[in-house]
Amino acid sequence: MQSSDKELVQFVVAALAHHGVHQVVLSPGSRNSSFAIAFDAHPQFETLVVHDERAAAFIALGWAQQTQTPVAICCTSGSACLNYYPALSEAYYRNIPILALTADRPAKWINQGDGQTIVQAEVFKNHAHAYLGFDEDQFVAAPQTTAQLHAFLNILHQPWTGPIHLNIGLNEPLYGLAAFQDFEFPEISSKYENATLPDFSLLSGKKIMVLVGQMDPNPALAFQLALFAKYSNVVVLVENTSNLQHERFNACIDRSLNGFDATDSNYQPDVLISLGGAIVSKRIKAYLRQTPLQLHWRLASDFPDMNTFGLLSACLPIDPSLFFKELLAQGLSLNSMNYQGKWKALDYLAKDQQVRFETNPDFLFDYDVFAALQQVLPNACTLHLANSSVVRYAQLFDPIEGVNYYSNRGTSGIDGSVSTAVGAALACPEQQHILVCGDTSFIYDSNALWTNPFPKNLKIIIIQNQGGGIFQIIPGPANSPLRAQYFEATHQKSPGKIAEGFGFEVQYLSAKNQLIATLENFLMNGIQLLEIQTYQDGNAQVLADFFNFVKK
Repeated sequence: MQSSDKELVQFVVAALAHHGVHQVVLSPGSRNSSFAIAFDAHPQFETLVVHDERAAAFIALGWAQQTQTPVAICCTSGSACLNYYPALSEAYYRNIPILALTADRPAKWINQGDGQTIVQAEVFKNHAHAYLGFDEDQFVAAPQTTAQLHAFLNILHQPWTGPIHLNIGLNEPLYGLAAFQDFEFPEISSKYENATLPDFSLLSGKKIMVLVGQMDPNPALAFQLALFAKYSNVVVLVENTSNLQHERFNACIDRSLNGFDATDSNYQPDVLISLGGAIVSKRIKAYLRQTPLQLHWRLASDFPDMNTFGLLSACLPIDPSLFFKELLAQGLSLNSMNYQGKWKALDYLAKDQQVRFETNPDFLFDYDVFAALQQVLPNACTLHLANSSVVRYAQLFDPIEGVNYYSNRGTSGIDGSVSTAVGAALACPEQQHILVCGDTSFIYDSNALWTNPFPKNLKIIIIQNQGGGIFQIIPGPANSPLRAQYFEATHQKSPGKIAEGFGFEVQYLSAKNQLIATLENFLMNGIQLLEIQTYQDGNAQVLADFFNFVKK
């Protein structure tokens, strides 16, 4: 089989293969047709065609998230590449390696009135780690060019990785064929520069809080943290999206914070050790920003200047598992107070109360859906949580053993929830994937349903509450007379009907007394979408009632 007749295209494709980029999501177009030919002909590439560039980029993000390997996206020239931006910004803040490969016209035709042409150079500069451009008119496959491309692609393998942008200017004709060419590239280097270990003696006798944000499952870290949490001076706070599960951890942060006065110094840490990505809980951010910390160490290789709580002492680019292993070896005095006991008592009390909490039996609320999912979800699946109220409701319940939790919390946008879940499910066809999504998020990203083949191992639960339910929960818009019209964008449309338009069979539910049975049946049958109608006007009051009830 022959490849593209453009040496530059073959050069780039060969470099990607060398750097372990073996999946590429292509969107149809003319200017990138040479790349489509080359990727299709190369034996090391798996290709997927997705028409909508925004969906394509989020599908690639989901694939890279699940496999923890870099994925390429490739589009035609002009405004097509701008649709990549939401997914690239998400990848940027979540350390997910994505190569945006954008085909372009040669530089001499930019801003010269040619069709389907914009200034593509460095268009993602605020949310990409690097930019590199080649123009067919000036390209020579010389050692200097090879070294330049190699150094650029090597960013995909660094501890602080993320999206990079490669822009290629190509002349017509674009569809020619030629024999494969051979290219040689240097060895790939992945460098983890561990920081010098800090002075662990500073922790002796202190109240220590470990706060973990979003991260991939990490059994080695979970083991070390569980050992560290044996000490009575230590409390470990995690969220479902931290993917760290142990009985010694406080997994429902807002539920715990709800149980005491924020000014009570008995619960305030002296030392904060934070790691992982974004934190869902706004309450813990507000709490720590008003806590007089003596020390805050952040364990991370990315964003060294990120100071979420305002009192950062040092950012340590060190593997968290190694950090806690070394810390445990110090033999520090960390059993001098019952700090962990106070936090765990809150956790146990709230958990016991939650079991007895009931909503009005005449109405089906958003809370009821998540309470039911706790009972029926299989304990070996990947659960994708859309943003806004969905991911927040999920944090009110303990994580289910064996379930991996994911959500686009890099920028916390609603625009790619469905596509990301599609990409993740395609990457791991042997595992069950379930997406819980609000109606607005689903409608916004419905072009993901265009994906062919659509993953059979993905089931989507849509919570239909006629708009952005989050605006009834957060202060400010909840009391605004303009909420329904401008903030929630209240609607009467059925997202399930959109799915039917794409050829999907959809199951519908609105009766509360059928919720458990319907969910159990849905998870077992072949139908892939379930729309659950909830009572929007009562959701905010249910949430308020919940927090009052578990505080007793």
